[in-house]
Amino acid sequence: MLNGTIPYLTYMYVWESIDNLDINYWKWVLWVLYPIVISFLLPLVILLFFYGMALFLHVHNYRHRLREAYSQDFWDGARKTVSAFWDGQARIWHGYEIEGLDKIPKEGPALLIYYHGTIPIDFYYIIARCMLEKNRHIRAVGDNFLFHIPGWRLLMEVMRVTPGTIQSCVNVLKGGHLLGIAPGGVREALFGDEYYPVMWGNRNGFAKVAIQANVPIYPVFTQNLRESFRTPRIGRSWLRRLYEKTRLPIVPIYGIFPVKMKTFIGDPIYPKENMNPDELAKQVKESVQQLIHTHQRIPGNILKALVDRLGFEFSKPKQS
Repeated sequence: MLNGTIPYLTYMYVWESIDNLDINYWKWVLWVLYPIVISFLLPLVILLFFYGMALFLHVHNYRHRLREAYSQDFWDGARKTVSAFWDGQARIWHGYEIEGLDKIPKEGPALLIYYHGTIPIDFYYIIARCMLEKNRHIRAVGDNFLFHIPGWRLLMEVMRVTPGTIQSCVNVLKGGHLLGIAPGGVREALFGDEYYPVMWGNRNGFAKVAIQANVPIYPVFTQNLRESFRTPRIGRSWLRRLYEKTRLPIVPIYGIFPVKMKTFIGDPIYPKENMNPDELAKQVKESVQQLIHTHQRIPGNILKALVDRLGFEFSKPKQS
């Protein structure tokens, strides 16, 4: 009997609430709020429209290159179309620049070693700019979990992202291609902070690849990368322990702040004859750290990075 009474009382309460609802009052509230909502929403819609229009025009600017690429190879055309969108987003949202792109060889193999931000959006920008301006595609090594995300398999194949064993990376380079590797991987991405630590541990696989393939290494770092996306400090140590045990990247990410971003590509580092992989890895790590020391404000500051985007640069504090 009690089980049938509760739904009935709930039903009667709902209908009684509806009967007591003052429709005229809520119409008046909506009438008052309507101009306020429109006054804020409409400028936002117009702003998004202008950004969309700017992105479309940026892609349209590459229409001749895209048409030529599609005529030669369908997937090459697809890659260049995606690159045009990424490059447009980079220019519009981050005022993105690259210093040192001319150092990347026009032909022949090379290995790019880059600092891994919370989301390596800067590397997407580098791939896009290199594809559009040098007509060269940078292949990449990705973490295993990327290949288990539903719907991403075709993306990984077209953009030529691989899990990257030492031998497969050597084969890519011996094929005359460019290859990008972030030795810090997911650990550096999710558990780094505004102090930009280089979290490579004892990883030297990339050095073994460079030595076996006998190719130059280009250190790469992007200014304000960690001010665009971040991970919260709360629970970071616990999530770090969970990651070390399970390798599950379960860490919340926030951001997409329109901060100024600028990539710096360092001078090439050539493997020497009979060079130890640990020695080469240490040399490359120090080069990346030097790029950070020279070009990055420490600790990183989101507000100042946003002001940088407006063209007003704060002086970088001296570091010991």
